[in-house]
Amino acid sequence: MKLVIQIPCLNEAEDLPATLAALPRKIDGIDAIEILVIDDGSTDNTAQVARMWGVHHVVRHRTNRGLAAAFRSGIDAALAAGADIIVNTDADGQYVGEDIARIVAPILDGRADIVVGDRGVADNAHFGPVKRRLQELGSRVVQRLANVQVSDAVSGFRAISREAAQRINITTEFSYTTDMLIQAGRKRLSILSVPIRTNATLRPSRLFKSIPRFIVNTGITMARAYTTYNPLRAFVGLGSAIAFVGVVPIVRFLIFFLQGGGDGHVQSLVIGGALLVLGAMVAVMGLLADLIAANRKLIEAGLVRLHKIEAHLDAANGGAADAVPGEARTTRRAER
Repeated sequence: MKLVIQIPCLNEAEDLPATLAALPRKIDGIDAIEILVIDDGSTDNTAQVARMWGVHHVVRHRTNRGLAAAFRSGIDAALAAGADIIVNTDADGQYVGEDIARIVAPILDGRADIVVGDRGVADNAHFGPVKRRLQELGSRVVQRLANVQVSDAVSGFRAISREAAQRINITTEFSYTTDMLIQAGRKRLSILSVPIRTNATLRPSRLFKSIPRFIVNTGITMARAYTTYNPLRAFVGLGSAIAFVGVVPIVRFLIFFLQGGGDGHVQSLVIGGALLVLGAMVAVMGLLADLIAANRKLIEAGLVRLHKIEAHLDAANGGAADAVPGEARTTRRAER
């Protein structure tokens, strides 16, 4: 049983050593623990620091591509390295390294495919009141959209089984957290939350510049993910709402018409008819999107089989290939 701990980094040369030092080197039920650092276009010597500290795998992006891309590259590299469980943590030391044993335990016991570290947002002394309320609201929305019980939806401290990692395909460009949960919920993967501890962070997040921008980007990500995996419900629901609005002016016109004054209210009939047509078109778009979604499911099933074939070939060749698709470049420290 191999655990790969992946750490997305952007200019983390200063904080990375403390984070690496806090990671566990032994966990009951785990035979091997390897560390993977994703250097997302850092302008400092993050990659060099990672190698100096004996990191097993380093994935480097030539330019900054964002947290979601770094997460995707890390998952690809971890699967190629033969990971049975993948843990994602932050480089700024927000999460307590010893709690990795907590979040991998449900996967080892066969109770979960994905485990999310719950930071106890409502009572966390390291969070301000605005951040607490926003994260509570966001988590409730994600729970509703994904149909899962996760109290800290944007926590980046999470463990993923190999099978779940093969089935999750992150498509967003902003953050993987909510996209991943909505996908996993709609794919009927087992998701659990586990209470964890947090450390105070001494610098602002590098993921977003302001809270309004974070809210907008997260909202777009959630809407996009939900529409992708529930196109029929999303588009037919929207089309039905538009058509219902269109019925109102038509009924208004009919009332005036029956009273003998319909000639002066033809515009209500025109507006209502246009809205009915628009609603029908949106509903038809939902049917087409649902057919596309069915095709996507077949493609994703093919990708899972491809991952398994690659893993089998890597094992037959005596080790995982040190390569990540796209712009990422992987180097590997020889194991002692």
